[in-house]
Amino acid sequence: MSVDTLSFRKRLGLNLYRRFKNSMAAQHPLRYLFWECTLRCNLACRHCGSDCRKNMQHKDMPLSDFLKVIDNIRPHVDPHQTMVVLTGGEPLLRTDLEQCGMELYRREFPWGFVTNGFAVTQERIAQLMSAGLRAVTVSLDGLEDSHNRLRGNSLSFRNACNAIRIFIARGKELEFDVVTCACQNNFHELPAIKELLIGMGLKSWRIFTIFPIGRAAKHEDLQLQPVQLKQLFDFIKQTRREGCIRVDYGCEGFLGAYEAEVRDSFFFCRAGVTVGSVLVDGSISACPNLRSNFVQGNIYKDSFMDVWNSRYQVFRNRSWAKTGECARCKHFKFCQGNGMHLRNENGDLLLCHLNKIKRGEELLNA
Repeated sequence: MSVDTLSFRKRLGLNLYRRFKNSMAAQHPLRYLFWECTLRCNLACRHCGSDCRKNMQHKDMPLSDFLKVIDNIRPHVDPHQTMVVLTGGEPLLRTDLEQCGMELYRREFPWGFVTNGFAVTQERIAQLMSAGLRAVTVSLDGLEDSHNRLRGNSLSFRNACNAIRIFIARGKELEFDVVTCACQNNFHELPAIKELLIGMGLKSWRIFTIFPIGRAAKHEDLQLQPVQLKQLFDFIKQTRREGCIRVDYGCEGFLGAYEAEVRDSFFFCRAGVTVGSVLVDGSISACPNLRSNFVQGNIYKDSFMDVWNSRYQVFRNRSWAKTGECARCKHFKFCQGNGMHLRNENGDLLLCHLNKIKRGEELLNA
């Protein structure tokens, strides 16, 4: 069966889920708040979506400024239901991360961060756990040679694996997963990466693909080809059937017949619906990977909650996205124009996953 053909049962599920998505857009409960706490990084990865460097001209946002945002949000949400996620850059480069965590913990917000693992130590994690750390994601992008080549550092793989072992040892104290960016550099290694992670005792693994923004836009050679993209979803589907490790594809795009087979739920771009962000310059946005034209305000002149409640319509009503190839798509009502991070400065779609998979099918059947 073609990826473009949906079974009756799947179509029924997608229609029901569409109602849920519309309800969420109307209610827009803030469930995830990302803070781009620094643009400094200890690596210079080829596939980076933000083009971070070791020495950035843009200074880190002072913690006190971000805490004003948290205090603005707190009266309007159940803090136990709103996860604060610190991103970058590399959050561990902030020396006040423990203080930040403690202030969030004191305000009853669960918090976590995303890291390349390079600076993770037992001592630092123990301190962060004492400050209420609840969730961590570590990036592992291949076996040793390919990971180090992508990350630009010969110690990166070793340190990432060390970080993974440290977090796994924390067991149920911490929500933890590993994320892998599938690309030309590591595609052939995915089965071996899977076995490596299973051998470490990892329970949860996420895979996503490179999207053409930031530094990654300069390296088109890393993009998966259509046949590889289809084979990626077959790999994830088979791995989920095996049941040795929980694996999910990221929330990147509508996948046709693969929907609910390579991740736990149907596609839903939650940017601006349940996901907001504060960028390092104070910009109020949704997913941190979005372009500047999707910024909704700035914390230095706007109330975050006023912005959250009164703006963001570009995210909550996606009818504007039905242009170009989306205008001709019979699945638009389910997809709503793919992930917002795949829209350029003009709002044009950069990548349709479904069409790329269909092209892969055509090539395989030729």
